[in-house]
Amino acid sequence: MQKTCVGLIHKLRFWAAVSTLWLLVTGAAAHEVTPTIGDLSVQDGQLRLELRLNIEAFVAGIDLDGMADTDASDLSDRYDELRRMDSVTLERLVREFAPVWVATIWAEAAKPIAWNYEGISIPVVGNPELPRASELLLVGDLPIGARAVTLTWPDGAGALVLRQQGVEQPYTGYLQGGETSPPIALDGGASRSAWEAFAAYVPVGFDHILPRGTDHILFVLGLFFLSARLRPLLWQVTAFTLAHTVTLALGTLDVISISPAIVEPLIALSIVFVAVENVFTRALNPWRPFVVFGFGLLHGLGFASVLGEFGLPQDQFFAALLGFNVGVELGQLAVIAAAFLTLGLWFRNKYWYRGRIAIPASIVIALIGAYWFVERVV
Repeated sequence: MQKTCVGLIHKLRFWAAVSTLWLLVTGAAAHEVTPTIGDLSVQDGQLRLELRLNIEAFVAGIDLDGMADTDASDLSDRYDELRRMDSVTLERLVREFAPVWVATIWAEAAKPIAWNYEGISIPVVGNPELPRASELLLVGDLPIGARAVTLTWPDGAGALVLRQQGVEQPYTGYLQGGETSPPIALDGGASRSAWEAFAAYVPVGFDHILPRGTDHILFVLGLFFLSARLRPLLWQVTAFTLAHTVTLALGTLDVISISPAIVEPLIALSIVFVAVENVFTRALNPWRPFVVFGFGLLHGLGFASVLGEFGLPQDQFFAALLGFNVGVELGQLAVIAAAFLTLGLWFRNKYWYRGRIAIPASIVIALIGAYWFVERVV
């Protein structure tokens, strides 16, 4: 009886592990939630907030706080309908929606600032499977003598990268829904210390891996499934980390600039390569760390394009860059730890681990990578 119970427990653990992996892998094809980017500036006595955002998610009424995949929302069907809508029709809906929503973006400079909705620029529908970035402009009158402003990003609005423009030592911050910025000096000088910049960008880097970095998650899982043992995994992760650190820095500094149209398909191919190699080899080949290093260079360029969208504070550039990179590493370690605790710890010494878990998982990862490659090329 005891042996039966133990066997049942192991089977439940096994299928729970497989289910967890399957959800993680299939989530890679989902509708990813992207942060809003807000540029704050002063012009002719008015405060301007230009938002680059996925307006369809807001019009649909999706609560974006903590959400990585809009398919998890009960309103995902409405969201998908809006993504397929032409820009003229969607703009009419935004005109009705915006006045109510912008009132929830609380700004204060000695007294509250009333936002006026000035319009939105919506791109034409391209690939409806991908989010389109619209640009919405808000303008509010500044009180006479105002020297600083605070901004509260509303609950349910997800993440906001807030960037001050047109001043020296501008403020750059990362707000989640419901969070309030520190006082931002309107004439500049509100930039963060090195430590504050570092601490602020660690969660940005982590967030780019978990939950948003599905391509990087699959690559790291591809490294894991070659062997769940520490030494082979350490060699691969070290090579990957060193490589993407180099190109992340060079790409962010504009020393290297390669079009995402080239980089993104190659990243997809890197996922296919490591996953397919897992099927045909049982151990770490001498060339594998060098191959992983080369792929890490590509992934670093992908990270650099993300930072290019967010922007880095120029006076604390390297501190913020280091913080982002540390966040990326913590995210990768979290993926490895989750895979080890879910699968490796329980099953890596089983004779059937490779045939029933590692190889099937690698095949699924390879198929997703191949699908991405075709999608990104087309």
